[in-house]
Amino acid sequence: MSAIDQKFSELRAAGKKAFIPFVTAGDPSLDLTARVLQTLSDCGAAIGEVGIPYSDPIADGPVIQASYTRALEAGCKLKDIFAAVRSVAPQLKMPLASMVSYSIILRMGADKYIADAQAAGFSGAIVPDLLIEEAGPLRELCRARDFSLIHLVTPTTPPERMLRIAESSSGFLYFVSITGITGERNEIPTDLIDKVSWLREKTELPICIGFGISQVEHVRRLAPVADGLIVGSALVRRMAEELPDAERLENVRTLASQLIQAMSK
Repeated sequence: MSAIDQKFSELRAAGKKAFIPFVTAGDPSLDLTARVLQTLSDCGAAIGEVGIPYSDPIADGPVIQASYTRALEAGCKLKDIFAAVRSVAPQLKMPLASMVSYSIILRMGADKYIADAQAAGFSGAIVPDLLIEEAGPLRELCRARDFSLIHLVTPTTPPERMLRIAESSSGFLYFVSITGITGERNEIPTDLIDKVSWLREKTELPICIGFGISQVEHVRRLAPVADGLIVGSALVRRMAEELPDAERLENVRTLASQLIQAMSK
């Protein structure tokens, strides 16, 4: 059982849902990345998702793409990300998952990536460009190390494939709310709740919804059918504002607190 499995076990026993914030490592700096993770943990976030900057991001909208570009142009390296996370992870009350391209894992070597990620304080990885047909070797390594391997399903994933992906995943299943890229949205697809509700009846794996969630109203509508909600672009945008660091962190704290409060109602 990974720390992510344990967190969901605790949340379910308490009748609570997981607020899962996404932050881009190294934007605007790795020091601030560590500080915003601490801020989000202190707010009550259940799991922290850390984006590993990549030059060809998968399904990311303009806000997160721009944050990846800034981090890479500033010279952000994987070893430095691991060092920054290692500096704060012991103080966090939430486990961490990396959002990472499979090409990064392959280049480093899957066994080394998992070992180094765990040493840094990560408890799992979301790998958006890894097909379940090719996930077997990595899945076995992750299971042997109690390291969650989190896959994604989308609104266009056929039902039978959703079930296969759920069987291949551990930690939780990432349910993409929209057909398209990440980014703040005003509306949520009308059939999303029905699709998530159907899948929840078919699997015991926690289901967390992401992409486009940025408003209190989104949270109130989706929290009843999901085990957790993932918020990314709205937080990344606040971290990118040209403000003193203390103000950026306070803006993140304010939004996170509002969304967490809405999940509990």
